[in-house]
Amino acid sequence: MKNERVDEELLEQISGLHSVPQGAYNIRKNGKSISRQSTANIEVLPEKNGNGLEIRIKANTKNESVHMPVILTQSGLNEVVYNDFYVGENAEVQIVAGCGIHNAGKDESKHDGIHRFFLEKNAKVKYIEKHIAIGTAGEKTMNPQTEIYLKAGSEFEMDTFQMEGVSRSVRKTSVVLEGDSKFTCMEKIVTKDNETASTNFVATMKGKGSSCHIVSRAVARGESVQEFRSKVIGDAECFGHTECDCIVMDKARVTALPEVEALNSDANLVHEAAIGKIAGEQITKLMTMGLDEKQAEEQIIKGFLR
Repeated sequence: MKNERVDEELLEQISGLHSVPQGAYNIRKNGKSISRQSTANIEVLPEKNGNGLEIRIKANTKNESVHMPVILTQSGLNEVVYNDFYVGENAEVQIVAGCGIHNAGKDESKHDGIHRFFLEKNAKVKYIEKHIAIGTAGEKTMNPQTEIYLKAGSEFEMDTFQMEGVSRSVRKTSVVLEGDSKFTCMEKIVTKDNETASTNFVATMKGKGSSCHIVSRAVARGESVQEFRSKVIGDAECFGHTECDCIVMDKARVTALPEVEALNSDANLVHEAAIGKIAGEQITKLMTMGLDEKQAEEQIIKGFLR
């Protein structure tokens, strides 16, 4: 597979790009920005320390997007990137990020991405983040870290997906919510072989009327190991919910530890977790429709992750 085709495959899978996107963007490859564009309402600027970007979105910006894909195709490259997003009052934008690694060598390739979001009053962000890895040689490690600060009335919707192929990952997300702000997250993770994935959420609701809803769905195959930890803290009249649902296959191991902490008597907090295997009757039913056992399993998993 030629390098250009690898680049195209990675970019398409993590950000849906088939060509240079419209709007603001930055495409990073092997530790360097290879293409960047700002718009009248969204500035994409290099940080002073040179290790990331500063993205400034003007107040009242509507129906615009920012694409921030990262690809690594150089075996042995280890990088840490810091990106800060400042979203002005009443702005409504979509941000698409993520990392794709192709490692054809023997050395570990590693990307640590630290993203911080600062939303002003009544701002709304839809954040889509995907992580994929291909290649059968060296390890492919990703450690995404996300910090989110929500002012009154702002909303942050996060969809994050890690596909099988990532050797190691430690995923950390922290959210601080002021009054009437809202955070929702749907996390999906698939691991296989000897891969490990660790997730840690901490959401702190400090303002009256704030709310958070965190859902993680995971599939663990082979001898992979997954750990899910989440802590929802209510320090005001608020509502918080965290849950983890996981399918375990083969000899995989999963730990789920959702936690809630009420620091205010008016905090309404809920947690739940469910871990299990695919029910035999589900497979049997699909096999009666003409699928073999493996095809039936894949259909069930696809529906679970939808």
